Amino acid sequence: MNPADEPLAEVVPTREGYDRWAEIYDDEQNPLVVLEERYFPPLLGDVRGVDVVDIGCGTGRGTIPLVRGGARVTAVDFSDGMIARAKRRPEWREVRFVEHDLHQPLPFAAASFDRVVSRLVLDHIERPGRLIGELGRVCRPDGFVLLSIMHPAMMLRGVQARFLDPESGVKIAPRSAANEIADYINGALAAGLRIDHFSEHRFDEEAATNCPRGEKYIGWPILMLMRLREGELAPCHRRVERAPF
Repeated sequence: MNPADEPLAEVVPTREGYDRWAEIYDDEQNPLVVLEERYFPPLLGDVRGVDVVDIGCGTGRGTIPLVRGGARVTAVDFSDGMIARAKRRPEWREVRFVEHDLHQPLPFAAASFDRVVSRLVLDHIERPGRLIGELGRVCRPDGFVLLSIMHPAMMLRGVQARFLDPESGVKIAPRSAANEIADYINGALAAGLRIDHFSEHRFDEEAATNCPRGEKYIGWPILMLMRLREGELAPCHRRVERAPF
């Protein structure tokens, strides 16, 4: 079956969806996570002794490696189910946790963190430029913001974050936003941030060996990574046009 022809999922509010997904989230094969775990850590680098905030931390999948790496970690999320799962991890006691809805301004002072990370969150945020601006605001001038995002090509093919509810057997999709690449780039530029890394990643044969579930996505661009620093690009590069469709 072509992934674009899969049965439609029941779309629920984002928080409800992740509350329901939490119990099985870390146990599922996730093609996006497989690729992200290959490419994200090298862009993040050494975090020993630095202040890091994990925005949209979920079950702590990305938070706990920060703790193990020696960072001083703050984690932010609003899903009770996800946080309940995260709290089962022994290292979680070393994390400062803040419950917060990312549609609201972040509850931190400017320049609070050396690293600001957000993994597979922005595709759930309409008008992501506002949140990107907040991420830049709380990042120190010599630090950076590192983002992983489900590639907009997935939405164009009718695929978004979703899971099979083990209780009901119904496919559930936490509400996503039909953002385009231009929305993310323009959001960064409008916030006065410089894009020092941008990459798109296709699911490949190597990834499929670790995630057979993702074989149907081989050749698709499914993941985007952006690393942002303080400082604008030249004026001629300050805006990217949205696709005319």
